[in-house]
Amino acid sequence: MPATKAPPANTRKTPAEPVLENFYDLGQAAIRLNLRKKDEPGKRGEKWLRDGYNRPEDGSKGRKFPGRYMAGRLKFSESELAVIAEIALEESTAKQQAKPRPSAGRPRRRRAAVKTPALATP
Repeated sequence: MPATKAPPANTRKTPAEPVLENFYDLGQAAIRLNLRKKDEPGKRGEKWLRDGYNRPEDGSKGRKFPGRYMAGRLKFSESELAVIAEIALEESTAKQQAKPRPSAGRPRRRRAAVKTPALATP
């Protein structure tokens, strides 16, 4: 059987179609992740998201949350919110599976039972 030539390799890849995702600011992202309710006042969950985004790159404080600044505001896309939820789940299961450490404090002393004198009856 004669040798056949391999088809030419595709060296030029066509770029994928860019997909426009929905982006959410801190307040909207906290609502999407169910960290707070839509009608609830306050900023619950926003500090957690901001702290997760500002974690160090070396991973010493845990995995860094994905996100970006757009127009001077921190924004998260839908796919980034899914990754954040996954990171939070991994961290919470790791904390639950960690062995409890013994207390470093001094053990409490038991109090001696104080006997109260009986009431005298005439």
